[in-house]
This record gives sequence, C-alpha cells and structure tokens, in this order.
Amino acid sequence: MPESTAHSTELTSQYISQVANDLDRNVKEQERVSEELAALQEQLATLRRDHTVLVNMQQALGASTAAPEPARTDSAVVPSPRRKPAPASGARRPAKKAPAQEPRGKKTAGTTAQPKLVDLIHQHVAGQSEPRSAAEIAEALRQAHSGRAIDTKVVRTTLENLVAKSRVHRTKQGSSVFYAAADTPEAASAGETQPETATA
Repeated sequence: MPESTAHSTELTSQYISQVANDLDRNVKEQERVSEELAALQEQLATLRRDHTVLVNMQQALGASTAAPEPARTDSAVVPSPRRKPAPASGARRPAKKAPAQEPRGKKTAGTTAQPKLVDLIHQHVAGQSEPRSAAEIAEALRQAHSGRAIDTKVVRTTLENLVAKSRVHRTKQGSSVFYAAADTPEAASAGETQPETATA
C-alpha cells in the first residue's frame, strides 16, 4: 500500500508539472497571437487610411469610379498611368486621314503642296531604263527629296499597290524583287514571261 500511494503521488506530481508547463505555453502563445493581432490591426488601420487617401486622390483627379472593395485599393492608382497613352492614340487619328500609300510623317514633314509619294514613286520608276528594287527606289527618292521622310517599307507597300493597279510590273530574281513601270518594254516582257513569280 505505501508503495502504491507513493507511485500515485509521483504520477500526480508529474501531471501537475505537465499541466503547469502546458498552461505556461498556452499563456505565451496567447501573448504571441495577441501581439500578431495587434500588428495586423495596425496594418489594417494603415491600409484603411491609405485607401481613404487614394479614393480622395482619385476623386480629385476626376475619376468617377471608386473602388467597391477595400481589397482592391490599388485600382485607384491605375487610372492615372492609363491616361497618358490616350493623347498619343488621339494624335495618331489625323495621320490616318492620309492615303495608305503615303508615309505618316508626310504632313508634318512638309507643306500640303508636296506631290503624293505614290506619284513620286511612279514617276521615278517610269524614268528608269531597267527594273529597280524597293530599297534602290527609296534611296533615290531620299536623295532627291532630302526634306521628306521616306521609309523603305512604305515605298515597298506603295509599289505593291501600284502592281495591283497594273501601273508597275514586278519581277523576281532569286530572293530579290525588282519593279519597273508597266508601260516599259522590259516590264511588259518580264510580266509576260514570269506570271507565277509576280504573284509569289
């Protein structure tokens, strides 16, 4: 009996010690969670203040849409950067009034009295005794009209439009494409002998 009583007393003391340790850990964990909760509440208060400031800035900038949810507060920052491209896209609209054959910079580069690029290209091609590439034609036009911006890609597109209108013939030699006026004998014979390459 004395042995069993001593054993039960030892178990009780172990339980008491374990419960005391668990209780101590529980109190420390509560303190830690309370500190984290306080920090999170402080962050939440800061975010709410920022949200109020951003909404006020959005209204001051003239944006009528307000963020419906606090979680999307950064949407208030989006409208101001997106406004900057709007004038650029609006500025491009007048350039679209120019014909497709002309470069966009034509109206700003010179006066309205300048001849159309398509006419310059056709006149140049008609004045050549042999077919020329788009790069050669563009370079010749740049030298002849130094005050005008002439892009090789625009020249090539204009030449293809003239080919579609049968005002210019296109011939292909290897990987190179050459253009000649439709009324020249060389172009007429080239157009007859190479119908397949002209469409390639």
